[in-house]
Amino acid sequence: MVKAVIFDLDGVIVSTDRLHYEAWKKMADKEHIPFNEQINHRLRGVSRMASLDIILEHAQKTYTKEEKQALATYKNNVYVSLLKQLNEKAILPHVLEVINTLKQKGIQIAIGSSSKNTPTILKQIGLDQTFDAVADGNDITHSKPHPEVFLKAAEKLDIDPLSCLVIEDAISGIQAAKAAGMKAFGVGDAKHAELIDYAADDLRDILHVIDQ
Repeated sequence: MVKAVIFDLDGVIVSTDRLHYEAWKKMADKEHIPFNEQINHRLRGVSRMASLDIILEHAQKTYTKEEKQALATYKNNVYVSLLKQLNEKAILPHVLEVINTLKQKGIQIAIGSSSKNTPTILKQIGLDQTFDAVADGNDITHSKPHPEVFLKAAEKLDIDPLSCLVIEDAISGIQAAKAAGMKAFGVGDAKHAELIDYAADDLRDILHVIDQ
C-alpha cells in the first residue's frame, strides 16, 4: 500500500529546463566550450558537478578542481538570477489537483530533488509550505541514480521506503527510486525507463495507482 508519494521537482512539479540551459550555455560560451540541446539532455536528473563534467568532455583544456568549482558557482549564480522569473504560473499541469487529492486521501507527500536550489524554487512558486518533507541537494552527497535523496525523503517522512511511490521524469530518477526499493511512476522521458512500474502522459493517472 502506498503511504507516501515523493515528487521529483524539475520536470514534475515545475519546469526550469530552459533556465538551466540558459545558465549552462552562458558558462560554456564564456569558456568557448560547445554546448547544445543534445548535450543539455544528458544533464537531466544529474547533479551540478556531474553536469559540469559532462559539459567539460567537450572542452579543449583540462580544468583543476578549483576551476571546476568556480565554473559551477558561476553557472549557479546565473541560474539563481534567472529563477527570479518563476512564479505560480510555472507549476506544471494538474500538479495542484494531484497534490490536493493526495492530501485528502491521507497520503503524505515529499520532494526528492538533487537540486540545491529546491527551497528557492518552491518559495518562488508558492509551494514552500505544501510538502510534508523536502529532501534535496543540500541533504545528500550522491546524486541520482544513487537512491540517497529518496531514502532521505522517506526517512524525513518516517515511512518505510517500500511504502513510497516516486514520480520522476528522468531515467536516472527511476533508477534511483528502484534502488531505494520504491515503486516508480514515470512521466516524460522516464516513461521509457526499463525499471518503470507505471507510466503515463497525465500526472492525474497517479491517483488510479494510489487507489489500487
